[in-house]
Amino acid sequence: MSTSPAIQITGLTKSYGDLPVLRGVDLDVTAGSILALLGSNGAGKTTLVKILSTLLRADGGTATVQGFDVASQPAQVRESISLTGQFTAVDEVLTGRENLALIARLRHLPRPGAIADQLLARFSLTDAAGRRVATYSGGMRRRIDIAMSLIGNPPVVFLDEPTTGLDPQARNEVWDAVRELADTGTTVLLTTQHLEEAEQLADRIAILHEGRIIANGSLAELKRLLPPAKVEYVEKQPTLEEVFLSIVGDPARATATATATAGARQDRNPDDTAATVGADE
Repeated sequence: MSTSPAIQITGLTKSYGDLPVLRGVDLDVTAGSILALLGSNGAGKTTLVKILSTLLRADGGTATVQGFDVASQPAQVRESISLTGQFTAVDEVLTGRENLALIARLRHLPRPGAIADQLLARFSLTDAAGRRVATYSGGMRRRIDIAMSLIGNPPVVFLDEPTTGLDPQARNEVWDAVRELADTGTTVLLTTQHLEEAEQLADRIAILHEGRIIANGSLAELKRLLPPAKVEYVEKQPTLEEVFLSIVGDPARATATATATAGARQDRNPDDTAATVGADE
């Protein structure tokens, strides 16, 4: 992972009429990392992504992507990025392979069929390659959508609330796809309202509130902002998500989720030797 910033934002402002949305945003995203941008509805997350992807012009401040200014060098920025919005942008009449090959042809890339096959394999969609996307599940549609965004190997990918409306199993499939992006060195800026999503995926987490970044750091750094809770005895009960995944036939992931949850609870008080998980008193 490079230590140089792929995205640099300084003093960015944006208003819609008399309504200020961004009030001076400052943020850097390290190349090859995943940054999760957290915020409630109306916090300005999508507005910020639109500015960074050259779909919207800021009122003030500066922003660069891969060293290119989003206001004065929009063409170079667009060549460096890909954007996946809150809703999938796939052609449901075409098959998964046809969707990917079409984008490769539109980008004037050689051997579009080979590019499609590589991405289908990368996102575990080879078995569904010949099926119309209309028959895909929500998670499969989102994975093919992300795969389409990677054609041409953009170094920076924006994912705007990529798991909106997905069930837990489909959401986990998308998480695996995002991890795959980071493993190949792609810089990912992920907007989300789901705290667990940020915990699972992000190298760093920034919180956007009332138009400003009010916190920015790793998960461990943000946790240190609050005092740890003291837990002496904990009886671990399965969460509804763990029950759901177990019932629908994904016990391995359910067990992993349960183990991670238990570990997270125990980590709240690592020095308390009396703390136990799943203990019978």
